[in-house]
Amino acid sequence: MAVTISDVEYVASLARLEFSTEEKEKLAHELNEILKYVEQLNKLNTENVEPLSHVIELNNVFREDVVKRSILPEEALKNAPAKNDKFFKVPKVIGS
Repeated sequence: MAVTISDVEYVASLARLEFSTEEKEKLAHELNEILKYVEQLNKLNTENVEPLSHVIELNNVFREDVVKRSILPEEALKNAPAKNDKFFKVPKVIGS
């Protein structure tokens, strides 16, 4: 399947782009070169190759879950500039 100038004009109209005649010819040529390369890739034997989701092997790194004592509300509020009972008091940022 070859890309024609009318294909380039159609895609350009969808993207609301304007190209000169020379640019359309250049784009059609470049797109055809890309398609030729993809055709070469399609000739490769990939029968025993497993599909990948990423090019490189990815491993999640998880830390061990360890139960620790969390900070008490009184400790957290100790250096707060403003507090209300057990809560931090902050300036209002959302309008009414």
